Parts: sequence; structure tokens; C-alpha cells
Amino acid sequence: MPELDKNYNHLNVEQKRYKQWEESGFFNPDKLPTKNKKPFSIIMPPPNANGSLHLGHALTIAIEDTIIRYKRMRGYKTLWLPGADHAGFETQVVFEKKLEKEGTSRFEILKEKNGREKLYQMIWDFTQKNKLQMEEQIKKLGASCDWSREKFTLDPSIIKIVYETFKKMYDDGLIYRDYRIVNWCPKHQTALSDLEINWEERNDKLYYVKYYLENDPKKFITVATTRPETIPGDFAIAVHPQNKLYKNFIGQFVINPLIHNRKNYDDKIKVISDPLVDKDFGTGALKITPAHDAVDFEIGKKHNLPLDYQIIDWNGKMNNLAGELEGLKVMEAREKAIEILQKTGALEKIEDYTHQVSVCYKCKTTIEPLPRAQWFIKMTAKPKSGNKSLKDLAIEAVKTKKVVFVSKKFEKVFYHWMENIRDWNISRQIIWGIPIPIYYCENCGKEIVYIKNGQPKKCPHCNHSKFIKETDVFDTWFSSGQWPYATLNYPNGKDFKNFYPTDVMETGWDILFFWVARMIMFGMYNTKKTPFKYIYLHGLIRDKDRQKMSKSKNNVIDPLGIIDLYGADALRFSLIVGNAPGNDPIISEEKIRGYRNFTNKIWNASRFVLMNLNDFDNKTTPLLSKNDKEILKDLKNLIKDVTKDMDNFNFHIASEKLYQYFWHVFADKIIEQNKERLQNKKERATAQYLLITVLETSLKTLHPFMPYITEEIYQMIPTKNKKKFLMIEDWPQKI
Repeated sequence: MPELDKNYNHLNVEQKRYKQWEESGFFNPDKLPTKNKKPFSIIMPPPNANGSLHLGHALTIAIEDTIIRYKRMRGYKTLWLPGADHAGFETQVVFEKKLEKEGTSRFEILKEKNGREKLYQMIWDFTQKNKLQMEEQIKKLGASCDWSREKFTLDPSIIKIVYETFKKMYDDGLIYRDYRIVNWCPKHQTALSDLEINWEERNDKLYYVKYYLENDPKKFITVATTRPETIPGDFAIAVHPQNKLYKNFIGQFVINPLIHNRKNYDDKIKVISDPLVDKDFGTGALKITPAHDAVDFEIGKKHNLPLDYQIIDWNGKMNNLAGELEGLKVMEAREKAIEILQKTGALEKIEDYTHQVSVCYKCKTTIEPLPRAQWFIKMTAKPKSGNKSLKDLAIEAVKTKKVVFVSKKFEKVFYHWMENIRDWNISRQIIWGIPIPIYYCENCGKEIVYIKNGQPKKCPHCNHSKFIKETDVFDTWFSSGQWPYATLNYPNGKDFKNFYPTDVMETGWDILFFWVARMIMFGMYNTKKTPFKYIYLHGLIRDKDRQKMSKSKNNVIDPLGIIDLYGADALRFSLIVGNAPGNDPIISEEKIRGYRNFTNKIWNASRFVLMNLNDFDNKTTPLLSKNDKEILKDLKNLIKDVTKDMDNFNFHIASEKLYQYFWHVFADKIIEQNKERLQNKKERATAQYLLITVLETSLKTLHPFMPYITEEIYQMIPTKNKKKFLMIEDWPQKI
């Protein structure tokens, strides 16, 4: 029989074996030999098509491929559908960095003739190139997904479903356009949803500013503010109705201390009362700047104050409505405002102040709250066609166990977030993405949802035939939130009927709200079913010092480089062992190297067994001793325990048990105990049978975790009833 090489060389094995698997067609559930079996499906979280895979992607692939290979061996008709995400804002940010290195910017390209179309095509070419590279990287990790079903979030079939959902929600009264304060990133020139901003603690100053009464210059109200530069946009001073200190001021007028001759408006501002005012902040009096603060905007709406008097422009600079501050950047304007207030005596005092400031999650630029017309989804309102809001649909799905969190702690986090959910801003002022299918009539100004190719022929409201197209695109989570059913060709596709709802959604806990919760909402709203049955959330990878991996800390591990050094099996196993669902796994090169040593142990132990099978008769079962039977009984119990762990998503425990058994029981004890028996003619056949039984069973149970080395050795094993590939073997039940 063929003999294993003296040393295991993963570079000679992995590419060869993957090619054989792929060519076999067994990644495709329709071609599996297990026909008429229960379906099992996972939709791969689509990696962003804007760069190479990182260790987080490798963790996703390792866990999901382990699940898929296990279920395939259990006889399920398994579908693991791969894909890629255009990742709108994220990709445009990456591409802008590329343009900066080339000495240009998207703003320069947009100035060119057909600049918008040119920039879109440039990003398209960029993502398609990255997408192909990314697919090869996923294959390198051993992912047994069905590439014939691969999807991209900008595929026409996906866009069609996204548009149909938008129209359905619009007709249902869930989508609306409104003018309100948005989270504006001055660097990237787009609005962001509440989930796309981070909060940073900053040590700033709290400025106490006097607002003198119009009819009594000796009296004043002192207001505490962190943003004196926005005083030119003040239109009221608000106090809480129950604040007795300011009872006599309500209804009177004070003078704006920082601007005179305000364009189209009086410099006088009224003292009003409103329950939204925080009585415990500062002096208990709040300056109201409707165009530059979300709370102020809401108060301004209630009291009919001007909502569009915007003194900070979209680039983060003071405009011509800001008086003496015009042309300055925000921080420069703050310094100038303080200087003016000090000169006029309006600045009472300055205190140190620690507070939370919102920043763009990508570039860390301070967010400017600015007023803009945007498209929103109502999260808590009932649709016209039903009696439950998107929020209620998602909560009900979890409460009724239609979808189950593998880690219960995230169920609590989910409920907390859902209870505090606000309407979702789905407009993005970027080029790269799915255009919002809205046209505005040039005559009557009304909006028309048009989801077909081209544009409307006539306005349904006034019969006019000229339109202005909406230039905003969807937030990428609007399309990826529909990923499970869209990839399966909802509503009439064969795959949708066979594989939906999917079985497991496995992804990082950090996108529980960005993606997972929204998939539940969309799934329940559109299909009346949950998009998946189980949610498995993995942690964020950290280094041996428990620090988050980042290029700035120089602690990033390149998964592709590691595979070249130690092999995909070693990397995969190191990512799973000791990694409980939801916990942040600690990964180091030392750990990966340690599991490379395990692959060597598997190889050497298998080589020894196979070297002693030249005369093995696989057609007969020899008489076993009491000790042999105990060994097989222990193995059977191990398989029982591991199977239970696998079914309960405890892959970290199952892998550890298999590691301990193979190395410290099989290799260190069973093989050693049978070396003399192999030299004894009477005992040799029994020893051969025992060793090959334990080895073959171990390879089968290790295969989901370490597919390459187990497949390579399996092809050399001289046992009866072997299948073409280990990956389609039966999971061991009886021994």
C-alpha cells in the first residue's frame, strides 16, 4: 500500500485537495450522494469586497466550515452559500484612501465630465478585482461552500428584491422623507446612522454665557454650553417648566450675545419653557440652536422656531450667517467666540468638563449635527398591512424562540437595544451603492417610487413628464439586511423553498445591531419567517496580551501568511479551540505553531499505523481482548460526547476533547501499547484492526476542524466501504 511521506508538507496537500473537492461537485447540495435528506443551510456573511481577508474572516470561515462539514457527514443536504458585499460607505472610504495615495480625490473626479459615472466604474473595477482575490483566499482556508451559487450585493437579482422591499415598505407607510438633524461626517460628506457613530470621552470646557434681558440690561440668564461657536444660530433660551428659578423669565426676550444684524431674523431671542430641558445640566437654562443639535431641533419644532438657520456648512466651516466667525473651522470659531464674549463681558466663567462626543466610526472626525432631508424607516410604527412594527416583529421572533441566541448574554443585549431603537436613516450621500429609486416631479415636487429601469413617463400627481432623480444611495445595511432571502431568490426560487429559513447565522457580536437584528426585522416583515433559526456570535480576536489587533499596535496576524507557514488546519484549529461563543479569542503565532505541531503528531501517528498495515485484512474482524473492547468503548463514549458538543455549538469543547484524545490517548498510549503486539503474529491482526479503527474514527471526527490533513490520510487508509472523499463520509455512530 502507498506510504505517507516522512514529513507532512501542507503546501503539497492543501491546493491539491481543495481542487479535488471543488471538482467533485459535492459542495453543491444538489450533487451530494445523500438525496432526499433534510436540508441544512448557512448563508456566509459576505466579506467586504474592498481588501484582503483578516483574521476575523478566518474565524468566520473556520467556524462555519466546521458546522457545514459536520452536518454534511451527518447526512444533511447542506448548502453554504458564499457572497461578497459592495459595502457602500466602507468601500468608498477605502477607495478614497487609494485615491489620496495617487494624489487625487473623489471630489476631483466628480468635477470631471460624467464624473459620477466614472467614479462608480472605478470603484466597481476595484471591488471586482478584490472580490476575485478574496474568493481565492476563502478557498485557501478550506471553505466547502457552493461557489456555483455565489452572490454579490450589487447583482441585478439582489437589487430587484431590494427595490421591491423598498416599494412595499413605502406603500406600507414605513418609509418616509423628513427634514431633521442627521449625523454628518464633514470629511466623508455623508450622513451616518446612529449605529455608525462612536462616542469618545473628551476633556473639554464648559462655558457660562450671559444672555441679557432686552428690557432690563442689568438682568441676565446664564447658560452653560460646550459650543459657544453656535450662539449665532440660537433662537431661544429654554428652561424646564418646573424650574422656579426662571419662572419670571419665561416669555421675555434676551439679546443674542454674539451676533448683531442677523440676516432675516431679529437678534432678540425668547425665553421658553420645555420639559425636554435637563434641569440638572449647567445652570438649568439651555440655549436652543435648532439647526445644530438634535434636542434643540425637536424643541424648535414644537415652538415654531427656524429649523434651517444653519451657520456651519457641510465642510465643517462657519458660513456667512455666522457673523464674525465666518470662514473659520469649528474649533477656530470656538476660540474666536470666547475671545468676543470675554471682551463684551458676556462670558461669566469657564469650567473643565468631561463628556462624550460623537465621531465618525471610520475616520474619527467629530460629527456635526446638521439639518438635512433624508429617507428614514419607521422602526416602531405599525405598517398599513399589519399590526406589528419592525421592532415588535423582531422581539417576538426571539421571545417565541423562533430564533435562538446560542449565547444568552446577547439575547439580553438585543432586547435592550430594541427597546431603545429609533427610526433608521437609510440615505447616504455617496456614489457607491444601490441608488434609492425615487424621482421628484419638476412641476409639483412630489416624490415617485419607481423601481423599473429608466424613469417614470408621467407624474401620477400632475401628469408632468420631467423629473429629478434622487442622488442618495441606500445605507449598505438596507441591502445586506435582506441577504438571507435575497440570496435564495425570494419569493419563488427553488432554493428559497428548500433552504429558507436558514439554520445558523454565524457572525461577530459587533454587528448584532448593524446586521443581525435588521435581518430578523426584514425576514419577518417580508417572508413572515425568521431568516435563521440560531444566532451564533463569535468574539473579536485579541492578541496574547488581550489587546485588540490593529496595524497601529503592530500585532496583526495575516491569516494568509500564517497558512503559508503553518497550514490552514493549524490556523483553523487554533481559532476554534478554547473559543467559546461570544468570547473574544486570544490568538498568537505561538498558539498556531502549537497546533501545527498537532498536525505533525496526527501525520506521524497515522504514518506509523499505515506502515504496519501491509498485510492487513480489512474483510475480517479479529477477536478482541477485554482491553481492546474497553478502548473501543471509551472511543464510542468520546464520539457520543463530541457529537453532543457539536449539536450544542460547543465546538471549542469538542475540538479540545479530540485534541486530548488523539495526542495523549491514541498516540501516547494506545499506539505505544500495541507496538509489541504488532510484532507478535498472534496479536498482529488484532492490533492492526484496533489501530486502524481508532485512527479512521479519529480522522472522521477531526475532519470538520482540520479538513486537509484528515482527507490526505483518509485516502491512504485500506478500510472497506470507503467513500470517494472523507468529506462525504458518515459521521461515526457505531464502532
